[in-house]
Amino acid sequence: MAYSLTDLQTDIRNYTEVDSNVLSDSVLARFIKNAEAKIYRELDTDQSAFYATSNLQSGNRYVTIPSDLRAIRYAQLTDSDGSQFFLEQRDTSFIAEFYSNPGSSSVDIPKYYANWDENYWVVAPTPDKAYAITLAYDKEPTSITTDTAGTYLSNKYPDLLLYGCLVNAYGYLKGPADMLQYYQAQYEKSLESYAIEQIGRRRRDEYTDGEVRAQLNSKPPSSYK
Repeated sequence: MAYSLTDLQTDIRNYTEVDSNVLSDSVLARFIKNAEAKIYRELDTDQSAFYATSNLQSGNRYVTIPSDLRAIRYAQLTDSDGSQFFLEQRDTSFIAEFYSNPGSSSVDIPKYYANWDENYWVVAPTPDKAYAITLAYDKEPTSITTDTAGTYLSNKYPDLLLYGCLVNAYGYLKGPADMLQYYQAQYEKSLESYAIEQIGRRRRDEYTDGEVRAQLNSKPPSSYK
């Protein structure tokens, strides 16, 4: 069953047998956001993949990081001839050694990039033109507390979201240890199946990878007498 925010709140209260006087909407919102954030950090999934195109500034080696970025997947430049190529990620120490005079007039098409701080990347060499840059990254997904009709997570994997919220709820309520352990185990099982689909089956192609087959412990015909 897909979850809307109202349905999810109702189920959390029903499972914990606590009403809205204890688990208010604002308290549940924090549980839900924390559960979503934990799930997003656990796995690299298709729900957070995002692509954005911008332009480098000639003579400026810094690139502003998108505000909703969680992790970079790759960066690709397009030169004046329309040719595309990937930038290689390096440490800032490598950038400093490779291009020791970034403020000089010696500028060229960038080859490398590094995480400078929480707001910027740095590229080297400093771009000599306003090259188009395509950024592929994991973005901050929309929370069901904002998109109350439902999200990718709540619609496709409602059990995982529910169990994550119940772990937070039982910890908050200081509920029975056995129930907390039970829901923690259910969360981990749901997370495992989520991972198998997201970074397993969704990343495979039957034509190139072949069908997934389970190994059978069968006896050879000669063993039967």
